[in-house]
Amino acid sequence: MNSPPYKVIFDTDPGVDDAMALYFALAHPAIEVIGVTTTFGNVTVEQAVSNALYLTAIAGVSVPVTQGIAAPLTLPAPVPPAHIHGADGLGNLVERVPIQATLDPRSSAQFIVDTARAQPGEITLVAVGPLGNLALALAIEPRLPQLLREVILMGGTVLEPGNVSAVAEANIANDPHAAAKVFAANWKLTMVGLDVTHRVILPLALFKKIADKQQHLATTTLHQAVSFYADFYSSLYPHVARIHGCFGHDVLAFLYLVQPELFALAHGRISVLTEGTLQGQTVLSNSYLADAELADRRSQCVSQVCMQVDADACLQVFEETLLGRWLG
Repeated sequence: MNSPPYKVIFDTDPGVDDAMALYFALAHPAIEVIGVTTTFGNVTVEQAVSNALYLTAIAGVSVPVTQGIAAPLTLPAPVPPAHIHGADGLGNLVERVPIQATLDPRSSAQFIVDTARAQPGEITLVAVGPLGNLALALAIEPRLPQLLREVILMGGTVLEPGNVSAVAEANIANDPHAAAKVFAANWKLTMVGLDVTHRVILPLALFKKIADKQQHLATTTLHQAVSFYADFYSSLYPHVARIHGCFGHDVLAFLYLVQPELFALAHGRISVLTEGTLQGQTVLSNSYLADAELADRRSQCVSQVCMQVDADACLQVFEETLLGRWLG
């Protein structure tokens, strides 16, 4: 008997790799996306809403989309990285077809709380942007760690150098104070950071293959967006340029959800530095605890961190999923 699909709220700042992750989640039979909550990050929150509505609509999916936090809890709002994702977040699409889609009137934080309360223990929250929505949801409902099934986030790094400073990853650095609140909460949390996302390189040719097979506006749009994104990463990293590709980043959070056996984990307490030159750094302590010790230390907010990944297997799962039958 097959298990029911994972019910997922996708907290996102789309973003090209966010679009990859969204379409992987919509295509995978073990995932049911029950809401998309948006945040600033790769784009403004207003653009994030526009992109989330557009990507779901052209894929023929009707799912609640909410507008979330527009700026960090404490720091000034960052300038979106148009050189990475394009000014529109989707590689500067030449044209967008008209869509009919409406925004859920609730804030992203309120949507997270309402859904968790209505379906306690059933919801997985996959967060791939700055963590302000989750921090605000915690403030509304302190019992949220007990109400959610688990939290999987793309962000942070332990051993791999950062991508916005020597030590900091962008999602955490964009709102380190929110991240500190999230990591301090006592829920089942898995961090999927640069230690593994920098190991999985998706070739642009794969997205062309998917678009050619599906013959659908959604996959054609994804291919166009990834083309811009791959140009950026290929200009920065010679080993990425050799295959003209890009890092998968956000999609690895969903790959961990459906096939955690592809990842090797460390366990411990994660703290976030919120001041000074190391702002945004994620620090893992007690990283190798025995199972018995883990059971005793749940009250100390022990988290899981992905440290190694089977990159070839991840690529295979991604390709098979996006080439499958998921578009009408």
